Amino acid sequence: MRHRRFIACLLLAPGLALASVGQPAQYSVDQQPYEGYFVTPAPDAPLVLLLHDWDGLTEYEIRRADMLASQGYAVFAADLFGQGKRPTTVEDKRAHTGELYQNREKLRALMQGALRAARGLGADTRRAVAMGYCFGGAAVLELARSGADLEGFATFHGGLGTRQGQNYDRAKGAYLIQHGTADSHISMAQFAALAEALEAAGLPHSMTTYGGAPHAFTVFGQDSYRADADQHSWDAFLTFLEQRLAR
Repeated sequence: MRHRRFIACLLLAPGLALASVGQPAQYSVDQQPYEGYFVTPAPDAPLVLLLHDWDGLTEYEIRRADMLASQGYAVFAADLFGQGKRPTTVEDKRAHTGELYQNREKLRALMQGALRAARGLGADTRRAVAMGYCFGGAAVLELARSGADLEGFATFHGGLGTRQGQNYDRAKGAYLIQHGTADSHISMAQFAALAEALEAAGLPHSMTTYGGAPHAFTVFGQDSYRADADQHSWDAFLTFLEQRLAR
């Protein structure tokens, strides 16, 4: 509860506030331009790498990043599609995600490039957790399978399948998987298979399903939004961060 107590002390202390002003973060990966978002309340704050849904880095991820910064965490919201590429049609979204699903090495390089960019901005990548929504959740697990040396990996209604030929033998850290039981895109069979894979690899994990919650149950303003599941999953994530990133 260290970060929550810190916030409470600041709110009670006259004249003090947790200043967290976010900024666009332009960077390059393999000589291609990308534009993420970086926000931090303090120079030594532990880092959350936030990975976006299939519509690219939007106001939704920026809002979530600011919410995390208010809890005492630095956040680098990565751009996995490229500067200015924010698909709006289903066909375009499928094209962008499909390219990365087919080219896992590029996807891994993009995530490592985002971590380098965060480090270049002063973020402490030695104390870091990766989290993602939907497509970003699938990307988080891809990062884990690559052997990335992070403290933890968390997904919200993310893709849970493991590509043929891949496994969690090189994976590190702990796992938090938040899933809607009513998700018609990602099956409970995939949820169970992931649980078995993490258990077989000896990786600490906590996996929760929310009854009646469909895919994208955390996305504000959509028909899929479920306030109760969103709040419970967010609280679980904050607890996970406290456990994994405490000094």
